[in-house]
Amino acid sequence: MKRREFIKNTAALSSVAFLPNQLSPFGNINTLRTAHIGVGGMGMEDLKSFASHDAVKIAALCDVDSRALKKAQEVFPEAKVYADYRKLLEEMSDQIDAVVVSTPDHTHAPASIMAMNMNKAVYCQKPLTHHVAEARAMRKLAEEKQLITQMGIQVHSFYDYQLATVLIQSGIIGKVKTVRAWSPKNWGFDGPAPQGSDPVPEHLDWNLWLGTSAKRPYKADVYHPGNWRKLMDYGCGTLGDMGVHIFDTPYNALQLDVPKTIKNQCRKPTDFGYPEHNIVTYKFPGTPYTAKSLKWIWYDGEGAPKMHKDLRLPNNEKLPDQGAMFMGEKGRLLLPHFMELPRLIIDGKYQKIEVSKYDKSGQLGSPTEDYGIEANKHYHQFVDACLGKGKCSAPFSYSARLTETILLGVIAGRFPNKTLHWDSEKAEFRESEANQYLDAEYRDF
Repeated sequence: MKRREFIKNTAALSSVAFLPNQLSPFGNINTLRTAHIGVGGMGMEDLKSFASHDAVKIAALCDVDSRALKKAQEVFPEAKVYADYRKLLEEMSDQIDAVVVSTPDHTHAPASIMAMNMNKAVYCQKPLTHHVAEARAMRKLAEEKQLITQMGIQVHSFYDYQLATVLIQSGIIGKVKTVRAWSPKNWGFDGPAPQGSDPVPEHLDWNLWLGTSAKRPYKADVYHPGNWRKLMDYGCGTLGDMGVHIFDTPYNALQLDVPKTIKNQCRKPTDFGYPEHNIVTYKFPGTPYTAKSLKWIWYDGEGAPKMHKDLRLPNNEKLPDQGAMFMGEKGRLLLPHFMELPRLIIDGKYQKIEVSKYDKSGQLGSPTEDYGIEANKHYHQFVDACLGKGKCSAPFSYSARLTETILLGVIAGRFPNKTLHWDSEKAEFRESEANQYLDAEYRDF
């Protein structure tokens, strides 16, 4: 089944009338009833953060792993439980207001699209989708139905990242010509695909875990619960994990759109796992905050980044483990990832940043080193928007473009050292052989 057929079929399930544009799609409500699809790992963290908001009622829990579902149910015993998200949405459509999707990447779009076709507000973990076509479809659907949406990039709402955005847009280093970003994490796998099969554990519904992806025999410790990010059918590699977080602030601050060209220096594709080391170079058209064009280089894998003069720090200091460096006309701005303040470098020396000069109204508040407080901001922002109290800062209108950019770099990994040219209006590569990776067949399951 093609993605577009899936969208059409799930749309037919909705019996809720289309809602006109209004501040809150749910009218004057005091409680937001949420359904959570995926409650293990990051899903449990999402669940706890939503529950920390006084106006949230956890109405439903869903997971293909009964062990994860049991743990979540122990914390929220009044919530109804399901293994199949489709059954949850069909049976509880009139008992939920918002859906939180915290599954592996390949299920983000199928679950979100079904919920959106039922006119539900959706909070979906990053990266928004597994394929470019899905990101465009979700953005279009959200806009057509005027839904409240948010992608799960919690650091988007952190003080240090917001400060960096204000500083860059205030011109602290002038127009930016290059950004270098890096993570030494390795969500790649250079080995061969596993052979044979293992018995499926009793606690796991393997068919539901695979979902719309191609049928594949189960192998212990290869896919679930933790290694799926490394594999092409399910995750998006290190770029799709840490890249989304680390790209987010430069992307937002510089007001970038999608790139014109993409090139990935990596090993030859295996059609199973992502490369363990990637150097991805993007070229973007200029914006008011950049030079006529912007070059963006991403490094990942053990030992990243590859050393460059742009990354040298004063006093021969060591680079932060993960982060981004902006190179501008007047100097450089280092943004560690995360919960560290940005650092201004001019003429090879650190310069003090007078924050009040750039944040005159004090709207950014004060920095905090409490992750729980900072992380909850992003979730609470979504809840408040659903209740008609403000807006989301990472709606699908924004996060779909960011995800598209990330996924173009992922696709470039299938064509090592080859420059791909992207036509945003046509939503296709000049290199036709790359277009097959923009979408995928959906398996009936």
